[in-house]
Amino acid sequence: MAIDLWIDVILCLSVLFVASSIFLVKNTFSAIVLFICLGLVVMFCWIRLNAIDVAIAEAAIGSGLTGAMLIAAWRKLAFNESGDQPDEQKEKSE
Repeated sequence: MAIDLWIDVILCLSVLFVASSIFLVKNTFSAIVLFICLGLVVMFCWIRLNAIDVAIAEAAIGSGLTGAMLIAAWRKLAFNESGDQPDEQKEKSE
């Protein structure tokens, strides 16, 4: 087999592995990190297909922006689940 075919097979298997492991983890933060990793692996797939502009958009939006928003939402949810009041509500109650 040619090296190009091996690269394509490895990329396909890694996409399947990362995507399936997102659903199998029990920790929310781990799922978010795996989602970001999935975006990076898909970016490499787009690079392999010579679609550099789509790869840049996938890295910026799919991994970067969406990952940052998911982590921010996770932090708010983890903060609210701990039973503490957010800073804004503490200031209003005083």
